[in-house]
Amino acid sequence: MARLALQRALDPAWVDALFERERGAQYQRELLFSTTVELMSVVAVGLRPSLHAAAQAYPDLPVSVQALYDKVKRTEPNLVRALVTGSVERLGDVITPFLQGNAPLVPGYRTRIVDGNHLPASEKRLKPLRAFRGAAMPGQSLVVYDPDSGLVVDMEPCEDAHSQERAVMPPLLERSHPGDLWIADRNFSTRMILSEWDRRGCAFIVREHGRTPNPAPLDELTYRGRIATGAVFEQCVAIPGATGQKVASRRIELQLYKPTDDGEMILRLLTNLPKEHFSARAIARLYSKRWRIETMFQRLESVLHSEVKTLGHPRAALFAFGIAILAYNVLTVLQCAVSAAHDLVASGIELSPFYVAVEVRAHYAGMVMAVPTKAWQRYDAMCASELSKLLLQIAAYAKPKTLRKHPRGPKKTVKKGYVAGAVARRHVSTARVLKDGAVNVHL
Repeated sequence: MARLALQRALDPAWVDALFERERGAQYQRELLFSTTVELMSVVAVGLRPSLHAAAQAYPDLPVSVQALYDKVKRTEPNLVRALVTGSVERLGDVITPFLQGNAPLVPGYRTRIVDGNHLPASEKRLKPLRAFRGAAMPGQSLVVYDPDSGLVVDMEPCEDAHSQERAVMPPLLERSHPGDLWIADRNFSTRMILSEWDRRGCAFIVREHGRTPNPAPLDELTYRGRIATGAVFEQCVAIPGATGQKVASRRIELQLYKPTDDGEMILRLLTNLPKEHFSARAIARLYSKRWRIETMFQRLESVLHSEVKTLGHPRAALFAFGIAILAYNVLTVLQCAVSAAHDLVASGIELSPFYVAVEVRAHYAGMVMAVPTKAWQRYDAMCASELSKLLLQIAAYAKPKTLRKHPRGPKKTVKKGYVAGAVARRHVSTARVLKDGAVNVHL
């Protein structure tokens, strides 16, 4: 299944055609862009620990490893974005039959959750960074997540890790469409962003920043009831637009029962969703779905190798992150196929992307060695609907019990308190403690 889905998402002919269309000043000679993508995808899925190891195992690599690294670090961000969005279009037609019967999060809207992701500090292998004792941040990306399909549908890479997220947002605004519903945190609460969404016919639910966009109240705050996390209030406001116009909006205030991790007791949301169809409580509940993109980021980090710390050059690190997103989308297609084949939605069973990835790693390399490349060529011309049917047939043999999630409650916070350094540095023999039934404090 994984091989077929990857073959659909990363067809070499399509990847090379995409490169020719989006390459700008880049070029390819002996090393095709599709080969570079294939090598990086092996790292992203976890089949190889590094790009160097993937290149070492690649049969008949036409260039040196140094030339491969030079190619990777020159991959422009717009090409990474085009690779992600193009592969989503190719996978979208495949995943659609698996989602039939699933209710959308917000009927009548294409829900889009946007958030920023800063890549962690890389190893300081680049010469200008070797003497620097601090952290070297290789870049960031704005990522757009579709909660209905579970796919990452767009991204905007940025080489400058210190750029504000709102400064990276304009290209995503240009790609927004009427009927979109954007959900975002307070980093996107600006006059320019909100007014542009409204001008383009998009709806939004955005957490209000303390200083911007500073909407003008039009009436008093009114109590609208309670939800699981707190009491809900509402008032009409007007947001000053970037060009002087006013954006009629609603402010939803959620007074929490428990403080957030930052110690805040009040969340204020701004939205232009119509009051006739969306109550204040419904909007407060919808905003809570924003955590899904945070969960997706955690999966990218823990399940896939989205953060290759040995790649310190910004373009190389962003390229690796983009390939990891693509691999995440492939895993999502596999999950949906298994879920549809076994009707897991009706039974309430949710699959774990971690266990799906483990299964792929366990069997993929052996399958590639056992099955010749020519055997897969007959699937190249397969249309999306035929591939969907084939994936469903294969998914019927999967064992959901071995792939299911095992959710647990939140961990209890235990305050360790202060102890003297001498106490903290002590060590004991676990075998002796188990034999005695307690730690001997007099040792």
